[in-house]
Amino acid sequence: MAEKYNTREERRKQGQTQKKGQNKSPKKPTNMLKRIFLILVTFGIIGLVAGGAAMAYFISDAPKLDDKLLKDPVTSKILDENGKLLAEIGKENRDYVNYEDIPDLVEEAFLATEDSRFYEHHGVDFLRLGSAVIANVKNGFGSEGASTLTQQVIKRSYLTPDKTIKRKVQEMWLSIQLERKYTKEEIFEMYVNKIFFANRANGILTASQTYYGKDLNELKLNEAAMLVGLPQSPSRYDPYKYPERAKERRDIVLHLMNKHGYITETEMKNAQSIDITEGLQEIDKSQIDTTAYDAFIDLVIEEVGDMGDYNVFTDGLEIQTTIDKDAQEYVYNMLNSDEIINYPSKDLQAGVTLLDTETGEIKAVGGGRNTMVKRGWNYATDAKRSPGSTIKPILDYGPAVEYLNWSTYHQIKDEEYTYSNGTPLKNASGRHYGTVTTREALARSLNIPALKTLQAVGLDRARDFATDLGIPFDKEITESAALGGGKDVSTLELAGAYSSFGNNGIYNEPHSVKKIVLRDKTTIKNKTESKPVMKDSTAFIVTDMLKSVMKEPYGTGRLANIPSLPVAGKTGSTNFTPEQRAANNIPSSGVKDSWMAGYTTNYTVAVWAGYDNASGEKMEYLGESSQRIPKFIFKNLMEHMAQSKETKDFDQPDSVVKVGVIKGSNPAVKANEYTPSSKITYEYYVKGHEPTQVTTEYEKIDSPGINASYNQESNEINLSWSYPKGNGNTQFEVKMSVDGGAQSVLKKSKDTSLTIPNPTPGSKYTFSVVALVDNQQSDPASTSVKIPAEAVVPEDTEDEKIEDPAEGENPEQETPAEGEEDKQDEDKNNNGENGNKDNNDNNGNNGNNGNNDNNGNGNNGNNGNGDGNGNNTDDGNGNNGEDVEGGDDTTDPGTVEEEKPVETPDPDPNPDPDPNQDTE
Repeated sequence: MAEKYNTREERRKQGQTQKKGQNKSPKKPTNMLKRIFLILVTFGIIGLVAGGAAMAYFISDAPKLDDKLLKDPVTSKILDENGKLLAEIGKENRDYVNYEDIPDLVEEAFLATEDSRFYEHHGVDFLRLGSAVIANVKNGFGSEGASTLTQQVIKRSYLTPDKTIKRKVQEMWLSIQLERKYTKEEIFEMYVNKIFFANRANGILTASQTYYGKDLNELKLNEAAMLVGLPQSPSRYDPYKYPERAKERRDIVLHLMNKHGYITETEMKNAQSIDITEGLQEIDKSQIDTTAYDAFIDLVIEEVGDMGDYNVFTDGLEIQTTIDKDAQEYVYNMLNSDEIINYPSKDLQAGVTLLDTETGEIKAVGGGRNTMVKRGWNYATDAKRSPGSTIKPILDYGPAVEYLNWSTYHQIKDEEYTYSNGTPLKNASGRHYGTVTTREALARSLNIPALKTLQAVGLDRARDFATDLGIPFDKEITESAALGGGKDVSTLELAGAYSSFGNNGIYNEPHSVKKIVLRDKTTIKNKTESKPVMKDSTAFIVTDMLKSVMKEPYGTGRLANIPSLPVAGKTGSTNFTPEQRAANNIPSSGVKDSWMAGYTTNYTVAVWAGYDNASGEKMEYLGESSQRIPKFIFKNLMEHMAQSKETKDFDQPDSVVKVGVIKGSNPAVKANEYTPSSKITYEYYVKGHEPTQVTTEYEKIDSPGINASYNQESNEINLSWSYPKGNGNTQFEVKMSVDGGAQSVLKKSKDTSLTIPNPTPGSKYTFSVVALVDNQQSDPASTSVKIPAEAVVPEDTEDEKIEDPAEGENPEQETPAEGEEDKQDEDKNNNGENGNKDNNDNNGNNGNNGNNDNNGNGNNGNNGNGDGNGNNTDDGNGNNGEDVEGGDDTTDPGTVEEEKPVETPDPDPNPDPDPNQDTE
């Protein structure tokens, strides 16, 4: 017992010792791990239950399998900006191929690229799915897909291509159901006949015939690989538009075929070495273009493809577009008839883009003239040419305002000049204008100031500025880019860039699609790029200078100006090389391309005109009259669009100040309150960078002393004034208003008195006189005179009967003696003539004063008329108004120089010439 007791005691003591030890070092980590494990298990169970419930819910909402949808394409509807049906697309070019007619080479290429375990899984490849899940956890949901061919058939037949959990669950469920109902061969046949290969080719057989003119069994390895690579992104890998991308994708397909053992490494390398264009045939363009909307629909089809894995020909989409049907019809009619523009040749081509300035929505496109094909060459988007001087606001003056805070008055010296490499540069007129403002340099389209501006900004900053505006230059640009060299653009790109200036510096990517609605009613909005690309001060200052291009007498865009609209714009044209001129007998006045781009607060328009000039053929050129066609297209389209929508002027932002500057001052000197208006030019500055020095040349001058009185006997007002400090050049301007009405100028002369005859009884006459001394004007001196009313006849006399005088009696007024009557009438006539003479004298003064007023105010008014007349003068002189090469063979070939304005326009009663009139 003792031993047993001791043992128990020892155990007790040992237990106590252990408890003490536990108190000193508790075993909490073990308990914590257990708790964490239990929590994870609990959450796992909850997750499984919740996931199962969610999956059950998603599956319950999944569509039913429909044999018709598995095999037949569904028509898509294209709607206009108001949601009305524009067109239906669905009857497409599709040749069906049965499984037994599909060569092993084609099947193996698809399996290696899209689903190497197709014949092993049951609709869902869980091994591939596991690796995709890991990738999605690391890189974000949707970063890697694991769709089988079966799942792709389901997605293209029933579901949206969006990467959402609900869609993936439904896709997996329906794929399993599809595999139970159909054989692998039937599913593969569905897949290859359903997928889209770009260029209106639906299905692998149609694609083979479209691209190579072959049946499937005639395809070579490199050709089959190119076709199989297309469906991943048909537009992106189109070999006609993007051969480098197409080759890269084809080579990936060949690599995968080698990896999975379908071809040897030698076969892979041999096929990869073949040029991607080898064997490609021209796209069939025999289908006649019969509608005004086809050029726009082309953009829609491309844009829908860029939005995701959508196919307008098969997916049954409802596409909400941005098109303005009226505008599109007008543009189509303007390009394809002579009703609006008189074209010199059926071969002359043109491209037009019309954007909403604020949103970037494409309202209309002119895809070309005499278009004969659907889905053909689009001169608004596909044709890219050197932009000429239309690049100057984008690459030269815009960056100068943005980075250097230049104003519209910034001074640049136009002088003999060369590129940095020593190549001489000239203005188109062959002359220099001395020191000019940026406003005048841009409006005249002078080349030398443009190059100096680019050099001041720096090539890198200029390139980055243009890239932000949707015109991506290469990593490096040269100085010739200042005049349009080194980068070709489309009208769509140019319009997008110009709209940023009209939209307070906000760039909106041009787009034709607002949203698409899928068959399951899921709405996909078009996520277009919108970003600030410049300060609002830059946008406004550039815009104001581009207004001068259109309105000033020296501006090159006057033919495109719409007097009733606040519009900004720029012209441009490009040259032939001296060798091209000599070989094709092209005169110095002939140009290769002609451009017009501009905007209002509502719309932006870019227009190009020129010839295709195929290689090896004689080159056509734009003559003096043809060069104006883009201006006429621009003007007519802008006027048409303004009829249905009010056009507001551009708002001056708080970051810009308007400053009155002494004309010709360098550096700029601000005018004071006494500066004559004829000595002031009003210019815009970035706030904080305006001039601070104020002129001391002009001081306040005294006002005249004035006196006015009414002489009742002579019934006239006598007005006089004095000005003791006057000199021989002092003039006085007299104005009058009656009973508070508007003032009118009575006289402007050196006289110091004036008589106003026969004033109206009971009226109040107010006069003001200002002194004009050495182009300065005093404050007005004013006085008023009240003219007494006529005597009122008593009321009772109206009813009093007045008897006729008896025969022989004289009335109150005696009858004049013989001979006196004629004399009295003569006196009356003379008095009337004198009165008229006085009035005529005054009226004559008024007329002269009016003329003197205009002359005194400078020639602004006359120049304003000259602006309109200058259009015709410019029109008649041909080269004037165009920024074409000055005929100097040493000038950088192919780039644009100055647009030559009219220096002294001749008067012309018709300031707006008929655009249909050939003035060449």
